[in-house]
Amino acid sequence: MKKFLPLFALTLAICPALSQQSPAAPAAPARAEVLVLGVYHMANPGRDIFNTQADDVLAPKRQREIAQLIDVLKKFHPTKIALESDVFGQRAGREYSDYLAGKYTLSRNEIDQIGYRLAKELGHKTVYPVDVDGEFPFQRIVDYAKASGQSKELDAMMGEIGAMVKAQNDYLATHTILETLLYMNSDDKITADVGFYFRQAHFGEPGDWAGADLVSDWFRRNMRIYSNVVRLADSPTERVLVIYGAGHLGWLQHQFASDPNVHLRKLAEFAS
Repeated sequence: MKKFLPLFALTLAICPALSQQSPAAPAAPARAEVLVLGVYHMANPGRDIFNTQADDVLAPKRQREIAQLIDVLKKFHPTKIALESDVFGQRAGREYSDYLAGKYTLSRNEIDQIGYRLAKELGHKTVYPVDVDGEFPFQRIVDYAKASGQSKELDAMMGEIGAMVKAQNDYLATHTILETLLYMNSDDKITADVGFYFRQAHFGEPGDWAGADLVSDWFRRNMRIYSNVVRLADSPTERVLVIYGAGHLGWLQHQFASDPNVHLRKLAEFAS
């Protein structure tokens, strides 16, 4: 008399064999990589509401620190370097060409000190300006706060921002440039910076969205910068380094992280 295995026993016997024969999951497609480096303005241009007070980046100590930063950024192996310079302008391209030809001396600007210097050491033939101008209607928030009796609240928030910038100044005074940029590019610092923009959006009401409009205009500018950069990331083998004032950092990181065709990288990955 023939004996039959129970159905569940046959299933148990077959399933392991089937699982061993399952095809491997397809490899994720290659994606262009983008590293956004948020920096302080080394030449002290004073264009922001609150500004970092940087010491002389041309001093020998700081020049050694710039060399250290350059060595870290080389680990990313950037194929293109995007700069906070007018996308419609010719200045960055002309200066960089003159620098390669020995006819231009690097200024204190971070575009020169990091962008041009790194590009030359990597053998790049050109650099890529990606900046666009935009509206930043802060006076509307000031006017709204006055009209609505919220000037004290706005002053308190601006005082917090001033204290944050002072803390950054103090940090720079006692740390290297690389250490300062790691601090400025940390997730906690970026979250705090973006949070101040959103707190400004609280000032307004239906019909006068003063704060919301400011944040929207800032987002629009950063979206346009993002668009300029992704045009450079035109193949999955590109690795684009974006050097920008730290006020843009959280916004640009969010935009690149949200793009399924881009792999966002961060400074801390290469500094160890």
